[in-house]
Amino acid sequence: MIIKRVLSGLMLAILIPIAGFSQKVTLKETATGIDFMLGNQRVLTYQTAVEPVPEGVKSDYAKSGFIHPLTSPSGQVLTRIQPKDHYHHYGIWGPWTRATIGGREVDFWNLADQKGRVDFDRVIAEKEAGGVAELTVRQKHIDLKAPENEKLAISEDLTIKVMPVDKGRFLVDYTSNFSTKLKDGILLDAYRYGGGLGFRATEVWGSDNSTVLTSEGKDRKAADGTEAKWVIIQGESGAPEGKSGLLIMSHNTNKAFPEPLRVWPEENYERKGNVFVEFTPIRHESWEILPNKRYTLKYRMIVFDGEMTAEEAESYWRAFVK
Repeated sequence: MIIKRVLSGLMLAILIPIAGFSQKVTLKETATGIDFMLGNQRVLTYQTAVEPVPEGVKSDYAKSGFIHPLTSPSGQVLTRIQPKDHYHHYGIWGPWTRATIGGREVDFWNLADQKGRVDFDRVIAEKEAGGVAELTVRQKHIDLKAPENEKLAISEDLTIKVMPVDKGRFLVDYTSNFSTKLKDGILLDAYRYGGGLGFRATEVWGSDNSTVLTSEGKDRKAADGTEAKWVIIQGESGAPEGKSGLLIMSHNTNKAFPEPLRVWPEENYERKGNVFVEFTPIRHESWEILPNKRYTLKYRMIVFDGEMTAEEAESYWRAFVK
């Protein structure tokens, strides 16, 4: 009984803001997005403006509606957008890929194919209270080949919440609520990519200076295609501790929980910039999205400097689902 009470107290302390924490999270609007400020430091930006592509790159790759940068508590940038190997990678975002609509294949992620895309639509709500900041936005999933009155395939309300937690770390909740009004619905096709939450890491990280560890003890060589409650991605950085990283957790109410992962193998692409991790609820089974029904996916990230242990990650996950 005593052990249970201690563990419960630990989970509660992880879940709520630290009492007396000197820094509060606030929101700051700019011409291109909405910044989450931890004290005077920007730790996360949700981009509302379309990010232009480099000269000579196909304009279809330009996109809005993603998180970049995400920084560690010491200011280390952990995300990357528009890498040369994949211009359609955008920091942290929902990379839905193959879908079937009215017998047609629609791809919302591979933008250059001109079949579909996902972009920011409008701000629904902003909230600051108790040192915590929260933003809810509408994102529109567009079927570019559909008749005009059916182009809006999915409406997604994305809520991002940021708050300080223990050990100087901070928490990011990423909750997606989505639905379709198409009378025949949508089939999100089973595929190794698609869904949930994707993370393209800083170009600093490669196979020789970063690691991946899942809740099931899988490393980067073995994690792809396996199921997990959480995954830690951490690597070398300019932080005083020498390392930074993030823990990404899937809620136990999510589709296909424990959720399948897409993790790039070590040999993918050049050494630097080749870290990509995604929770992929449709990896092994298609998902039918019925009209006028609301669906939810919940994720939580803990962002840190230094290192995180598997034991810490498990405690954070238990607090998340509790």
